[in-house]
Amino acid sequence: MVKRRKKNTRKIGCSKRFSENGARARNINASTEVATCGEQISPFGGLLGLIKFLDLMDFKEIFRETYVAPRREPKLGHYCMVLGILMLMFIGFTRIWHFIYIRLDAMVCGILRVPQLPIASTFWRYLDSMGINQAESLLRIMSRLRVEVWRRCEIKHSRIAIDIDTTVETIYGNQQGGRKGHNPQYRGKKGYRPVLCFIEQTREYLFGRLRKGETIGGEETARVIRMIKGQLPPCVKEVLLRADGEFLSWESVAAALQEGYDFVIANKRSTPFFDPAGWYRPRKAEELEYNSCFYQPMGWESAQRFVVMRIPKKEEPGQQAELFEEDRYTYRIFCTSLGGKAHEVIETYDKRADVENLLGEAKREGLDAIPSSKFKSNYAFFQMVMMAYNIWRYFKMLAQRSTRGKCDEEKVMGWGGMKDHTIRIARLKLLMIAAKLVRAENREQVKYSIQDTRTPGLLKFYEFLDGLRLEKNSGLIMSKA
Repeated sequence: MVKRRKKNTRKIGCSKRFSENGARARNINASTEVATCGEQISPFGGLLGLIKFLDLMDFKEIFRETYVAPRREPKLGHYCMVLGILMLMFIGFTRIWHFIYIRLDAMVCGILRVPQLPIASTFWRYLDSMGINQAESLLRIMSRLRVEVWRRCEIKHSRIAIDIDTTVETIYGNQQGGRKGHNPQYRGKKGYRPVLCFIEQTREYLFGRLRKGETIGGEETARVIRMIKGQLPPCVKEVLLRADGEFLSWESVAAALQEGYDFVIANKRSTPFFDPAGWYRPRKAEELEYNSCFYQPMGWESAQRFVVMRIPKKEEPGQQAELFEEDRYTYRIFCTSLGGKAHEVIETYDKRADVENLLGEAKREGLDAIPSSKFKSNYAFFQMVMMAYNIWRYFKMLAQRSTRGKCDEEKVMGWGGMKDHTIRIARLKLLMIAAKLVRAENREQVKYSIQDTRTPGLLKFYEFLDGLRLEKNSGLIMSKA
């Protein structure tokens, strides 16, 4: 018997790669029907990379060895509570009550191994139980994490520059420690005035404290300088401190000298005398002039070097000329321990301008959020915000390192220059990727869309992290043997 069938009835193989005609034709308009599905879908597919990163750095073990737990004993455990708040900030939410938006998220619940997250007030009560001890332990965790990241990323800076600055966090209630101080944006309002230290080479947060809304004094600045050495990786041998005029005092200069640090600090109070014959122009085309001298301000125990740059003021037509020569210039004066030409020292200081960008980014990531009326709880929250900020820095550094050895085309299509991107841009490339959680072959799987152009780069990044994790585990097995 002869069977008849239509021609070309064979199934066509579906390509697993990207194709120009791979997407189905769609017609979306105002009358398009709406329905729901029962699949577990998450908009934060990049959280899987975060978990791989934390496992690579042994974050859980570091946390258990270093963290000082508060008296409150949560049902989920201290690690899950802190990890939950860190993931909230990693995603981009800056308020504790924002947990209501991710309470049922498949990725977050799967990482914490719960069907749904506790209500937001559970995390708030845990944060309210934290204090100064927890904040200091978070700093120690960041210090150990920094050592691991530098080792994994092969960062071996023997000399680094540390930029110190303060910022203003305006408060609108009766929070403890709120003071009326220098607040140029909201004059007359109370606020906090935290001090932060950033590393220029890696742009990461090194050390900081949440402070009352008052101008920082010399003794407090000296304490901050003395605390820096405990946060540095072992490979760092030389440190250059850069700060503005708020930090200049004999106490801060003496602390830097005792710790063996070089420094360049702006001057706003002292009036050193510069030799009129010592002015010079390094570039003839510019009108900028430089000079230097040794000067001992009143109350200082020894003379220090001061360098200066003077800028001619622009004279408008018809304006009366200044009587004294000093009034015709704008002066920038700095106290320093560096040698060399005065213009070279000032150019070194001017690289500090990037710290304003880092402060602005940290404030957008949650530094401006004041969750509690207790100063101790706000202090702990401050360190948690900066830990999430550092994790994003490290995450981008590893993503940049995963492109090493790739051709220029792959870097353009992937993550070339990822380390220099802002967290807001990196969050779109590394985190905000839709994922579907399924269970196949009795195992949990995370699937990404092949139609998303970010998927190939993300999967290569995961392969890179898995290779480092495999290398770490094999090294541990060899050491035990």
